[in-house]
Amino acid sequence: MVVYSFYIFDRHTECIYSRLWARQDRPLSSGGSTARPISGSSAASNGPVPDLGPARARPARLSAQDDAKLIFGTIFSLRNMVRKLGGPDDSFISYRTGQYKLHYYETPTSIKFVMLTDTQTHNMRNVLHQIYVNLYVEFVVKNPLSPVEHPGGEGVANELFELALDQFVKGVL
Repeated sequence: MVVYSFYIFDRHTECIYSRLWARQDRPLSSGGSTARPISGSSAASNGPVPDLGPARARPARLSAQDDAKLIFGTIFSLRNMVRKLGGPDDSFISYRTGQYKLHYYETPTSIKFVMLTDTQTHNMRNVLHQIYVNLYVEFVVKNPLSPVEHPGGEGVANELFELALDQFVKGVL
């Protein structure tokens, strides 16, 4: 199992924490497909960039903030689609593409936890719940120095949380 990245979104749709663990640039098969594309990956790892002219030039790489916005937009759309098609009792848990699997957990206070892993990983909803209960609540919510709200995308800046999260994810692997 490979964990690519992890995100926490607050109830105001702001990304308050993101972490990148693994980045796999080598091809998965002889077909040349690569693992989940990560913004900012070097052109050298993908080979030389051909000059495609002004009409077909490669798009600029996305920033980490833009990645978070795209991920939130995806989960927001899929969650709403699941609720409209399945009713209010159904919930969105995960989805899988050919290159990664996105796992989703939402708390009763509308904090959203998102983890991207390789496609072979089983359901990580319980892992995300454990991160919420054992790490986020213990190190962020119960910390009197941590803000209750994160205005303007002010993130979770807690070294103990980061260290515990890193150890927890490595322990799950």
